[in-house]
Amino acid sequence: FQISGYLNLLANTIDNFTHGLAVAASFLVSRKVGVLTTMAILLHEIPHEVGDFAILLRAGFDRWSAAKMQLSTALGGILGSCFAICAQSPKGAGEMVAWILPFTSGGFLYIALVNVVPDLLEEKNPW
Repeated sequence: FQISGYLNLLANTIDNFTHGLAVAASFLVSRKVGVLTTMAILLHEIPHEVGDFAILLRAGFDRWSAAKMQLSTALGGILGSCFAICAQSPKGAGEMVAWILPFTSGGFLYIALVNVVPDLLEEKNPW
């Protein structure tokens, strides 16, 4: 049962890594794009982290361990940000942003289309 918790932690770390990539790359474009990207990711992350916490509790983690493990996945975001900043070319952020922002945007769209839209289509009552 606990293997599902560890798989969720791995997936959450990878997800946070891509969030870190997106935030750092968007701030390299402009402060406005960076703030908007950060706000969008925060709005996504709050319910996502609550759900992941519940998955860890169901997988057999106690509350304190689940909270510590969830917090440790945030390091993926920091690593993603550091990677994006280190990937800058001497010519500027343009080359790096040219591949990071489409990559992370595509990942977000994929998750929305594969996970969220099918659930919405199964709804009997739209209200």
